[in-house]
Amino acid sequence: MVKNIIEELRWRGLLKQVTNETKLLKAQTFKKGVYCGFDPTGDSLHVGHLIQIMLLKRFEMFGFQPIAIIGGGTGMIGDPSGKKAERVLLDDQTIVHNVQAISKQMQQLIGENIRMVNNADWLQKMTLIDFLRNVGKDFNISYLLAKENIATRIDVGLSYTEFAYTLLQAYDFYQLYINYDCAVQTGGSDQWGNITSGTDYIHKQIGEDNLACGLTMNLLTKADGTKFGKTESGAVWLDPEKTSPYEFYQFFFNQDDQETGKLLRYLTMLSEAEIITIEKEHQKEPAKRIAQKKLAEAVTLFVHQAEGLTTAQIVSEALFSGNLHQLSVHQLDQLQSSLPFFSLRTFDLPILDLLVQAEIVMSKREGREFLEQGAITVNGDIVGDETWTVTKDKFLFNKYLIVRRGKRKYYLISCE
Repeated sequence: MVKNIIEELRWRGLLKQVTNETKLLKAQTFKKGVYCGFDPTGDSLHVGHLIQIMLLKRFEMFGFQPIAIIGGGTGMIGDPSGKKAERVLLDDQTIVHNVQAISKQMQQLIGENIRMVNNADWLQKMTLIDFLRNVGKDFNISYLLAKENIATRIDVGLSYTEFAYTLLQAYDFYQLYINYDCAVQTGGSDQWGNITSGTDYIHKQIGEDNLACGLTMNLLTKADGTKFGKTESGAVWLDPEKTSPYEFYQFFFNQDDQETGKLLRYLTMLSEAEIITIEKEHQKEPAKRIAQKKLAEAVTLFVHQAEGLTTAQIVSEALFSGNLHQLSVHQLDQLQSSLPFFSLRTFDLPILDLLVQAEIVMSKREGREFLEQGAITVNGDIVGDETWTVTKDKFLFNKYLIVRRGKRKYYLISCE
């Protein structure tokens, strides 16, 4: 049985570094706050943020008070950590909009117990002179230049604005420590420099008798080292308007076997025993993708609740079986952002013309080959005759055709 948060993070393979294990365990005993920062660079979080969100949930299980900082202040500058070039600065209106959208998202995901904090509440009240006197004087330049997140950017260029970012994050931790009873800061492994700046600053302000500590997690990356959560069509968002529940579900269902075990540990609340059982069942019949299915179900349920998961499962089953007539118009609407989409402007179009115009095939010759092989279906029915014509009555809800080429390639055709 897992007794503390350190053991929990270790068996999951999440824990990268911790400043002081003794302080962390004391913070658990005294039910202190734990925080993670989210800069509002967009109006939705994406799957790359899930590891941090789940981490706050894990800490909550061990008695900590989860706190999310939505960086309305630091977001105006942008964290240079892990970046090769200067961020594009956002305007005030965009940041305010993004803060509101992300705050709502976080509340839905973690629940009522999470404390939402905007660091603009204290950072924007500081004058430059206040910042230099009260924060800047406690940071030696040689100390800052030794930080990896700063050192790696010196040669390629780092503005004073981004250079000062680590001071702002350190001050955030101090504000949370003294005003929100928060003793722990978490982040990805690229945040180690910022986190230790915070613990060092609190030590200078308060002295040795403090519980401030920090930890980093292993970054969520693919086997080739690239960022997790990127697809050909872009990021996989947590907002259902940006990434539909079906597309979200499929993203996890289509993960490689070598990735799935790690993702089950990183992104779900399943126990070690449950995950080991899933992996053993998966190994017996890998073609059934048992582990991927469990992963997709757990993560989709967490992000999109039962309704979103049910929709994703119904749409997935309908596309797999070809029984597309069971789908509602709302479920078909979701596929606009999930499948290659083509808007038809005319009817009485021969099937070959549709295939070429919708870029389902490269040429009519290729289209004929697929038709002859029985590899083209329209709304679940095989079309083998090139004289087959697109008419209004063939559209589901007078709105959609779903064309499948081969076993897995789907296309959505709209007549609106």
